[in-house]
Amino acid sequence: MDELLKKQLMVTACKVRMGIIEGVYNAKSGHPGGSLSIADVLTYIYFHKMHIDPKNPKMADRDRLVLSKGHTAPALYSVLAQRGFFDAEELKTLRKIGSRLQGHPDMKHIPGVDMTTGSLGQGISAACGMALSGKLSDDSYKVYTILGDGEIEEGQVWEAAMFAAHYKLDNLVAVVDNNGLQIDGKITDVMSPMPITDKFAAFGWHVITMDAHDFDSIEAAFNEAEKVSGQPTVIVQKSIKGKGVSFMENQVGWHGSAPNKEQYEQAMGELEAALKALEG
Repeated sequence: MDELLKKQLMVTACKVRMGIIEGVYNAKSGHPGGSLSIADVLTYIYFHKMHIDPKNPKMADRDRLVLSKGHTAPALYSVLAQRGFFDAEELKTLRKIGSRLQGHPDMKHIPGVDMTTGSLGQGISAACGMALSGKLSDDSYKVYTILGDGEIEEGQVWEAAMFAAHYKLDNLVAVVDNNGLQIDGKITDVMSPMPITDKFAAFGWHVITMDAHDFDSIEAAFNEAEKVSGQPTVIVQKSIKGKGVSFMENQVGWHGSAPNKEQYEQAMGELEAALKALEG
């Protein structure tokens, strides 16, 4: 990847993480851990890969993204704000009465949100429907969907996986955020979905793995996905829950907890220092 582009993406991803912390802190609730672990891939998709227009969020030929792990809405909202769909100041209204930034994405009220999600396992099914529609209409758009590794314990995910392979949905790219933790602990202790790569391969998907926090790895994975024909692609990204905030990293307690004032200041201080180093 071009070094200038990489630096720009790293700067943007850092700002996305700051927006996540800002939103969850002001809401006094939310899901920072899994939001932080997908900040890099969302940044890459929205700032380098997707054909979208913030001034025309419903244009027919836009690429689509379905956040199947809908509880990580703070990440989606933050990247949409950075991309220009709405003002970043609005992130402070997360989960507040009267705010359009609900705890889970709402396609009816939030510009840039392509599907209302939150019930785990259902988002990928909606993404499959979008992809099939594109195929039947001979449209050129791509469909991306982000799943959690705990989410793929849901049976509906595998029905959707079978559907996507059967209909040869090569316009569909799924990303599984493999940070190893879910609300009740390690995924391997709760209901192990391992080996994730082998399962998707057995269901007829083209499987790619990548480092979730390395933009060269992300670029290589999505470039490979673009060349796949006749089958859907899944990218299993190895990530760190809470990435970017030292005391949140790999800590299951930050799955669905908001930082207090002291923790907020520490988190923002770390991210501001990281941003300054990148921009310097």
